[in-house]
Amino acid sequence: MTDDEYFWQPVPNCWTLSRRGESAAPISFGAGEFTMDYAEPPHDPEPVTTIAWRLAHLIGGYASTNGKRFGRTPTTVSTFEYAGTAREALDQLDDQYNHWLTGVRNLGTSGLTEPQGEPPAFAHAPVAKLFLYSNVELIHHGAEISLLRDLYLHKGLDQR
Repeated sequence: MTDDEYFWQPVPNCWTLSRRGESAAPISFGAGEFTMDYAEPPHDPEPVTTIAWRLAHLIGGYASTNGKRFGRTPTTVSTFEYAGTAREALDQLDDQYNHWLTGVRNLGTSGLTEPQGEPPAFAHAPVAKLFLYSNVELIHHGAEISLLRDLYLHKGLDQR
């Protein structure tokens, strides 16, 4: 994936990652050079997001879980350092996902049945439910990223 594809905006006013101070979004999260667009409450409808934004959402989610449950440094959307290149983002995804997967595998059956503890609405639900939701997020946003990659590949082609 090229950086151009990573940051490609298929429609105007996409949410994306921007260099600190350059975002047009109401809120920018992140601790590093690049920040992630957001709004509170989210827009209705929410803006289309770039591949960069979608990868950042997935990577940040895994990083947060890895910090809370699997021994990594605790992180939030505000303290995470988002990738400024496609290569860096894919490396972050591999690293965070592999750490998460190892952590889930090491829990065993008894660890998966323990209560989540948070958020309050799901405090008594088993940890397995949280991890199943992580898979839903990966499938959902992974499919969106795949579609954006297809659209990027075909942009500007004569479709007669």
